[in-house]
Amino acid sequence: MQRFLLSRLLVLIPTFIGVSIVAFAFIRLLPGDPVALMAGERVMDPERHAAIMQQLGYDRPLFVQYFDYLFGLFQGDFGTSIVTKRGVAGEFFTLFPATLELSFCAIVIAICLGIPAGVIAAVKRGSWFDQSVMGAALVGYSMPIFWWGLLLIILFSGTLQWTPVSGRISLLYYFPAETGFMLIDSLLSGQKGAFTSALSHLVLPSIVLATIPLAVIARQTRSAMLEVLGEDYVRTARAKGLARKRVVGVHALRNALIPVVTTIGLQVGVLMAGAILTETIFSWPGIGKWMVDSVFRRDYPVVQGGLLLIAMMIMLVNLIVDLLYGVINPRVRAK
Repeated sequence: MQRFLLSRLLVLIPTFIGVSIVAFAFIRLLPGDPVALMAGERVMDPERHAAIMQQLGYDRPLFVQYFDYLFGLFQGDFGTSIVTKRGVAGEFFTLFPATLELSFCAIVIAICLGIPAGVIAAVKRGSWFDQSVMGAALVGYSMPIFWWGLLLIILFSGTLQWTPVSGRISLLYYFPAETGFMLIDSLLSGQKGAFTSALSHLVLPSIVLATIPLAVIARQTRSAMLEVLGEDYVRTARAKGLARKRVVGVHALRNALIPVVTTIGLQVGVLMAGAILTETIFSWPGIGKWMVDSVFRRDYPVVQGGLLLIAMMIMLVNLIVDLLYGVINPRVRAK
């Protein structure tokens, strides 16, 4: 197991360097001058502009800027925001709990609904349930998040008035953010109705963000189960007279989980991408909205550091998924 873990860790090093190059080059490919954007509508004389560019280090060659940036990364320095003058890592981890709470609820919804739906659809292949699940999954996967989110806001927030339109909690409640997770902080505050308000604000964006992962997980689970249900060992288990639930739930599902777990791990990147749109639509104060604002402001350090930190989170999740392979199927550890 240690050798298996070491091999996976070694792969992360070139991946990290590659992501740092992409993060560094991405913002610089966009048109716009960060110093001019900082000045706003004020006219800045060329001498002052050149002095600020030199102060920020943007007058040096790009390869020098990159190696300085990379050297700082290995020292744990992700840069300082041009706009707020705060450390990028500090801002990221201040806002990350909001995105993590939203993404966690979304992936829980996707897993709890997607896997059972896929299993039942595979067992009842060709039935009305199978056709309904696959049709709904296709619609859910094809639905643009921004359009789907606006539709739900119009229906549940506007017409039915069941859920709030935006934010994480009602303005009627105020308490210190001890953990950054609004559901936990609202419970710790002891204020009556705070948890209900936080939960009601979380429901709609979680459903919107869960739509695509739910569709993908359901389809992948059905496909994997259909392949496994046709294996010889499953037919042998049935021939021995084992209960259908045991054959499906133990013998078939466990072996079908490897591609499903892979799919779930890949959905973390989808959640991060979807969180940008979801947080923008629902005014959710997470890293997605923070990144969008930073791109518009050409805040180089924030965009670079934010992209890299998000990529590191995704790499960590993929590492955990690789380790889960070894738990689900010990033969994977030998490869």
